Amino acid sequence: MENKIQEGMRQDPAINIEGEQDRILLDGVQRELYDFKDEENEADFYRMDEGLTEEIVKAISEEKKDPEWMREFRLKSLELYHKIDVPDWGPPIDGLDMNRIATYVRSRSDMKGSWEEVPEDIKNAFEKLGIPQAERESLAGVGAQYDSELVYHNVREDVAAQGVIYSDLESALTGEYEQMIRDHFMKLVPPTDHKFAALHGAVWSGGSFVYVPKGVKVEIPLQSYFRLNAKGAGQFEHTLIIVEEGADLHFIEGCSAPKYNVANLHAGCVELYVGKNARLRYSTIENWSKNMYNLNTKRAIVEEGGVIEWVSGSFGSHESYLYPTSVLKGDGSHAEFTGVTFAGAGQNLDTGAKMIHIGKNTSSFIDTKSICKSGGISTYRSSVEIRKSAEGSKASVNCGSLMLDSISRSDTVPAADVRTNKADVGHEAKIGRISDEAVFYLMSRGISEAEARAMIVSGFASPVSKELPLEYAAEMNNLIKLEMEGG
Repeated sequence: MENKIQEGMRQDPAINIEGEQDRILLDGVQRELYDFKDEENEADFYRMDEGLTEEIVKAISEEKKDPEWMREFRLKSLELYHKIDVPDWGPPIDGLDMNRIATYVRSRSDMKGSWEEVPEDIKNAFEKLGIPQAERESLAGVGAQYDSELVYHNVREDVAAQGVIYSDLESALTGEYEQMIRDHFMKLVPPTDHKFAALHGAVWSGGSFVYVPKGVKVEIPLQSYFRLNAKGAGQFEHTLIIVEEGADLHFIEGCSAPKYNVANLHAGCVELYVGKNARLRYSTIENWSKNMYNLNTKRAIVEEGGVIEWVSGSFGSHESYLYPTSVLKGDGSHAEFTGVTFAGAGQNLDTGAKMIHIGKNTSSFIDTKSICKSGGISTYRSSVEIRKSAEGSKASVNCGSLMLDSISRSDTVPAADVRTNKADVGHEAKIGRISDEAVFYLMSRGISEAEARAMIVSGFASPVSKELPLEYAAEMNNLIKLEMEGG
């Protein structure tokens, strides 16, 4: 199949227009990899009416077989949603009309624990994305969500034997872990936090629950992959991870969607609990389509001596609000955020990170890269809060922006709120363009101009790619090549 795709690229006049050397950039890069879509028919898919009403929220709750407390939680969240204003400080989201968004779409098939039992069209979608192969080669467990529900979930027996729980959130909610879910669900990100947290609390569906017991070190990553196929729909998965004292976990999340000519919405929520002297690495590669509004909320709380590491690649989406937050509650806790954002034509991506220091001698480090081209707008927004109790804390912020033309825009909006004079806080920002001398040097070595620019951009983004497992680093570099060609 790959050879056929490559051959099709060689025959495409839009690609050939710049000559033979420029085509090298796209050899082996499959534009169709993320943009394929499946027909949604009534026989195989169930779709609720568009809009956001009490009747729809009750119907979702009934569909999910929620316990009574969750049903009430949804309805209270809906009330808050209608009371809270839309943010007025970020990119405009006037094009998002909730009356035209279907908040729940699912396959009529239930979740499977065996890949062979997954419906053929859905299985083919994830096969194209490489999920089963990744599971076989390098993952301890996989959850695959298609639209509003997980369609497949599995965890390796040796990992489960360590006491690690990795399941879909609904199974945990209606099973033996209900109390654990109730104690943690939307406690870090309450519905009162902002309008789209309230929306999430009302219509959330799908997502993952992970529990790693005290002292257990999961040697290979767990992964969830979220695919939004439905046109004019929203995806509202909830990820809840609890890593107990002295435990260690790497969790990888991927997401993609095909392109439509109507708005789609992603308003998921991630809550991470990192215990005393525990470590959690949370890696994400987001490749949403250019009609997506990405209004995701991610937050972690870290106990004494614990470590949270965020690795984030943000590609695609029409507009984004995304600021993973670390709450360093325990003394000596540490947080790192490493991220890259790529904004192309028609994109306005507002991303960054937040660090809240509460415990003594806490430390945080933010290192972000943003790239914009073809009129894209990239805004980096950071917040470092050092509370009075956080004596001896250190925080460092480093953000770099690369503009590939004169019509794009890059802004940096850092904020620091320091309430003690016994702290060390630093911020550094750089902005620039690709050096003509660097491009000329690479071209003098026989590399085309387009490929030279792509190589420089990939190098600029390397702080993120080098932190990812090999197959995900390759995916990120592939996305950069596609973005550089406008794919």
